[in-house]
Amino acid sequence: MNILDKTYYYFIGAGGIGMSALERFFKSIGKEVAGYDKTQTELTTELITEGIDIHFEDDIELIPAGIKPENTLVIYTPAVPKDHSELNYFLVNDFKVMKRSEVLGEITKHTYNIGVAGTHGKTTTSSILGHILKVAEVESTAFLGGIAENYDSNIILNGSKYTVAEADEFDRSFLRLSPKLAIITSDDPDHLDIYGEREEVKKSFQEFAAIVEEKLFVRKGLNFENAFTYGVEEDADYNAHNVRIIDGHYVFDVTTPHGEMQNIGILLPGHHNMENALAALAVAEYLGISLDKIKEALASFVGVKRRFNRFEANGKIYIDDYAHHPTELNAAIRSVRELYPGKKVLGVFQPHLFTRTRDFADEFGASLSQLDSLILLDIYPARELPIEGVSSNWLLEKVELQEKIVSSLEDSLANIKKRDFDVLLTVGAGNIDTIVKPIKEWLSEA
Repeated sequence: MNILDKTYYYFIGAGGIGMSALERFFKSIGKEVAGYDKTQTELTTELITEGIDIHFEDDIELIPAGIKPENTLVIYTPAVPKDHSELNYFLVNDFKVMKRSEVLGEITKHTYNIGVAGTHGKTTTSSILGHILKVAEVESTAFLGGIAENYDSNIILNGSKYTVAEADEFDRSFLRLSPKLAIITSDDPDHLDIYGEREEVKKSFQEFAAIVEEKLFVRKGLNFENAFTYGVEEDADYNAHNVRIIDGHYVFDVTTPHGEMQNIGILLPGHHNMENALAALAVAEYLGISLDKIKEALASFVGVKRRFNRFEANGKIYIDDYAHHPTELNAAIRSVRELYPGKKVLGVFQPHLFTRTRDFADEFGASLSQLDSLILLDIYPARELPIEGVSSNWLLEKVELQEKIVSSLEDSLANIKKRDFDVLLTVGAGNIDTIVKPIKEWLSEA
């Protein structure tokens, strides 16, 4: 079956970041797109404005009348519960039903696909690489797991010869891709509710590496064979060195297998973002994109929404980040300390998933202890039911700070207003993003 032959594309979980990139893709090639999501968000509002029909009740009566088994592909995310009425309606009525990862694999299979994998860093890295290809006028489409600020979108459309796709390890989705090239930014354990054992996560990344047809690029220190390595101030195939800060931004030189690249500048803060930029640079250079275009793209890339986004007002600094794993928290806090040494940092963290909180409790405790004070929000359950004994109060006991409290999301802004801080850092992958705008408004008024 050619999945591009259908008239309708119906999405169950339409508000998901990966799902919505596919919705925008199908809409861009003239298809009818509709779907369901349980929650109305800023993203679903944008999709509706773009002409995608989304409703928010699990009700088969709300499925558009023109949708029939012969003309429709139904796409769902694994996060949808098995008793979902609409999903079961499609399954028992002979509709073609596919997972998001299967559809992405089919779309990219007949292109020169570049998969970007990693427990952390894949969204920023794939966004940078997609931006480089666009600036270099390469016929390409990038499917992203976040909103690239340059495009205000999670898809970068410029043709279909090349595709960049986030290779998601959740549910082993990345094994459905057919990558010619791939980047692996990290293979830290995560999603232990899926994998069970930590070593199973690393094994899955090895399986992904084995399906890469042409060349693999990995961060120095990861254990993969037959790969180009990249690193900052490390003995790697692509080595960023002579790092300096000019006008508040990183500038560095890069040694590559083919020579030296000098005065590369990026706007993104943080050591980890130098690594992300370096990974994208390495692939772009391998593809033969000119140094001038690479430098132009890196210097103009302004970031990804909720990836260390900065806001300053009335002497206060506010940073919002998607970090939801201890390694990501460490990177975010390290970047804050590098940028604002000696400043008092208040963190507001929303744990994501009961299983992740349970599996990495000690690591979360150590990460959060690097702050000066902490407001720990209730755990965001996403697809999960509560686990007995696993709570934010339980996690708070593992944080070695004097100034620390547990708060609901609803009371978080009131609690922030009571705290003394120079830098405010909000972090998490649930619905903590709903307080970003109110915080900015309060800081602007304060």
